[in-house]
Formats: sequence, structure tokens, C-alpha cells
Amino acid sequence: MKTPRYTPLAQSLPSTVPFVGPETQERARGGAFAARLGANENIFGPSPKAIKAMQDACTEIWKYGDAENHELIQALTTLHGVAPHNIMVGEGIDGLLGYLVRLLVGPGDAVVTSAGAYPTFNYHVAGFGGTLHMVPYKHDHEDPASLFAKAAEVDAKLVYLANPDNPMGSWHRGADIVAALDLLPEGTLLLLDEAYVECAPEGTAAPVDINDPRVIRMRTFSKAYGMAGARVGYALAEAGLISAFNKVRNHFGMNRAAQAGALAAVLDQDWLAHVLGEISTARDRIAKIAAENGLTALPSATNFVAIDCGQDGAFAKSVLDALVAQGVFVRMPFAAPQNRCIRVSCGPDAALTAFADALPKALSAARSGQTISEQV
Repeated sequence: MKTPRYTPLAQSLPSTVPFVGPETQERARGGAFAARLGANENIFGPSPKAIKAMQDACTEIWKYGDAENHELIQALTTLHGVAPHNIMVGEGIDGLLGYLVRLLVGPGDAVVTSAGAYPTFNYHVAGFGGTLHMVPYKHDHEDPASLFAKAAEVDAKLVYLANPDNPMGSWHRGADIVAALDLLPEGTLLLLDEAYVECAPEGTAAPVDINDPRVIRMRTFSKAYGMAGARVGYALAEAGLISAFNKVRNHFGMNRAAQAGALAAVLDQDWLAHVLGEISTARDRIAKIAAENGLTALPSATNFVAIDCGQDGAFAKSVLDALVAQGVFVRMPFAAPQNRCIRVSCGPDAALTAFADALPKALSAARSGQTISEQV
């Protein structure tokens, strides 16, 4: 007998991960990146109070974290004006996505998303045997009307919509999303990923009634709060759905240092405001660098900017490869026509200067069909 005896579903899946991390790429290229501008991390860093809280908590890291995330949830109830039973904390939005899909999606169940949207969600759906149905972007925006129409067509249990969007940085007014809910078919849950909403213009956050059973919203400490490696996210939804997470979640998945850091970050809104100012300045500079090189930066409500390279995905990939060869880590959308762009995270002056220096050479190499080493 052969062991282990994998399930037919596991045997059918590719052994891949949604993203190749920068450390993997650094090992492959034999050196560290000079500018880490591809992972949408907040390079400006978390609140110093959050760092201090995490350092202090490490003396008790031998203890399991609070399985109920009590103190953090209490702070989030104050921030959002909802009850504790409307909030679930988990190991980043990625972890919460996995739990939600496990709760709702079984083999053959229909799920709707946008072609080229956040691939980790697709990874979870495939892992539980769901059937993904894709709709195209509309003018570089995810399109709620098209998503909801496809959900009605295929009787989808779940629809994924990010606002603001990754990888394009585009966004919808929150009120427009709420109005579009009239088109959401009965029995379909809208998963509204608001990972970047703190970076967005006022009015982007959807004013959803917390007791509306049609919607679950997800937030994170990985972006504006600058704690990507700590893995802290949370969901906002009606009490019954939040309670259901207790059936499948890892109750001790949150470590004490991450819990302490997130709590301190929530309580330091002054630092958040400071970082949002830095992000805004960096977005403007990235747009200026793009324009100086004859490229167009798309409007962004996130901590990154998508830059239209002006040709197709193959050309954009050549630009990306040439940037990476110069030690500048960036990423790009993986589906056409969005893959005509590269995606550059906001960062401090030194990192953006490295990008500004490398971009003209990368464009020259891509246009000539040469590699960076061949141009030297």
C-alpha cells in the first residue's frame, strides 16, 4: 500500500503558492534587494508604541496567546462602533479567507471573483474543491454589477470583491457598493476585502449595516498599520456568521506579541495618520517617476501604485525582470489586460530613488530585447 493516501482533491491540485516571496528571489539571484517595493508592506513601519509592545510581550512568548483576542477586540469595537460579537480576529486576512471558504465552500460549489484579483482567495477556494467563476475588470476596476450578475447565473455561495483593489489600486465609493447589494442574489455572501481602506479617500469604506447578513468585511494590520509579518487581520459581520468561525478556526493561532502590537497600533491613531501622509507623498513621487519615463501611473487608493508600461504583459514582465536584476523588487498583475502594468509599493525616499535610478535602464533593456547584463 502506498502512503500517504492523499484525497483525490489534493492529488488534483498543483503544488504551488500564490506568490513567490522576495527572500526566495534573493536566494535565486544571490543577493539582497536594494529596494523592497513589491510586497505591499508598509515600509514606513509600525507605530513605535506597537514595536515596544511587541518587544515587551516577547518575554512571555512561551505562553499561548489569548484564544479570544479579548483586549484587541475591545479596542476594535471602540474604533468601529460595533459589538464584540461582530468581530473575529485571525491570522491576517489570508487566514480568515481560509476559514470563511472552509465554512461555505465544498466540492463543486460556485464562487465568483474577478479575473486577476487577489490570488490567495482563489487558492483557498481550489483547496476546498470550489468552482471559480471569473469576470473581467471594467476600466481597471473590479465591477460589482458584473460580479453579482455572474453570481446569479451560477448560484454562487460567495463573491469576492476588494475595495480598494489589489493589484490595480482602483476603488469604488462605499455607498455605491451598498447600493449595488440590491443586485446580489439571495443566498450569496459578499466578501468585501478592505485591506487597503485606511489608505483610501474618505467615503471608500462601505457603510454596511453590521447586522446585514449579506456581507462580511475584512481588515488587516498588514498594510497601513505596518505589521505584515505579525499576521493580524479581522472580520466584521453579523453575529451568527462571526460565531461560525469558532467551528473551524485555530483558537490559538494568534501569538501574544502580535496581539500586543495590534492593540498598541489601534490605540496610536496619530501614528497611523502620519504614515498615511507618507504614503500619499510616496504615491505622488511614484507617479512623477513614471511620468519622467513616459509612463502612466494609475490613480491609487492603496499603499502601492500600478504603472502602465504602455505595451503588453510580455513587455511589462521584461521591465520587471530588468528592475529585479538591478536589485529593485517589484511585482505585476498576472492577468491581461492588467498585466501591462508593474506594481510599485510606497516607500521612503531611498527606496524610491533606487527605483527611479533603475527604471530608465529597465525600460531601455526591455525595448532593446536585451538583459541588464548584456547592456553593461
